[in-house]
Amino acid sequence: MSFKSNKIDEVLKKKQLTWYWLFQHTTIGKTTIYDIRKGTNKHVEFETMEKIADALDVSLDEFRTKKISA
Repeated sequence: MSFKSNKIDEVLKKKQLTWYWLFQHTTIGKTTIYDIRKGTNKHVEFETMEKIADALDVSLDEFRTKKISA
């Protein structure tokens, strides 16, 4: 799944949470979280994004980079 980490930043800020909180509340490795945050990992596995969305209690659609029009 392709996305931009700033979308996660937006959700974290809105919920007054940090990337460290995200690491603590998922089973995602610290290195993976760091790579996502720094933008060095732009193609994150679906399961990883699912874990992030679940931890933040948001839809995966929050992190989509392009919308599909009907």
